[in-house]
Amino acid sequence: MRVLNMEQLQYKVPGVVHFVDRKCFPEWKIEKDVIPFHDLTFVVEGKSNYYVNGVQYTVEAGDVIYIPLGSEREAHTLKESPMHSYAFNFNWLPAGSPDALPLEIVTKNIITSDIVNYIRQFKHVWMRRQLGYIMQSRALFMMIMHQVMTNFYRQEAAIRSDKRINQVLDYIMEHYSEELDLSKMAEIVKLHPVYLGKLFKSNTGSSFKQYLNQLRVNQAEMLLSTGGFSVTEVAERCGFHDISYFSKVFKAIKGYSPSSVCK
Repeated sequence: MRVLNMEQLQYKVPGVVHFVDRKCFPEWKIEKDVIPFHDLTFVVEGKSNYYVNGVQYTVEAGDVIYIPLGSEREAHTLKESPMHSYAFNFNWLPAGSPDALPLEIVTKNIITSDIVNYIRQFKHVWMRRQLGYIMQSRALFMMIMHQVMTNFYRQEAAIRSDKRINQVLDYIMEHYSEELDLSKMAEIVKLHPVYLGKLFKSNTGSSFKQYLNQLRVNQAEMLLSTGGFSVTEVAERCGFHDISYFSKVFKAIKGYSPSSVCK
């Protein structure tokens, strides 16, 4: 089974086959079985024991459970603290793709108020089943999945990243329109530029220049799409003082020219 990354996930379309607002009674359980779908469950209250491929996981409020297609699943709630959860069973469209989300079986601390609000909207649409509900519910589930994966990757990045790199990233975010280079960043965090360059790439996956250009171009595209600025003005505001170089970098990253974005 292939585990998808965020780039690959952008092109996957989920189809929800079952959804339940699961308010467990003390004797609730799921019988052992191999599931023909992916199970993504959000625990908002209580506790349960899940058994996935023979391994026990105790889950509680705030946890997200992800069980890939083809796994053996079994579960029961704790009688003294019955679980309340929202469970989505889905498959990728077209049906049959075994690709898995890059989540652990149990992931903690990624349920936010935004996710809960999207789930409540999904429940409303799913239960009413008015014309077009499949399209609307799929869109809402994709928003839920996007929030989950964004929070997951942010959590992973926070665990992996070096505090000095976080300091550099914060500085870039505030000063991207100014003249910036690796030597200046190295002075700020008191590291040799060559070492900082290697550390930066190992933490972000990009060179300093690539990261800076990506940030500047994303900001430039946003300004151009809102209107009111010329390409030259936007280039200056985003740290590019050579319009031809700006156009070249923009097109290399986005695949189209900055002038095509102007309203």
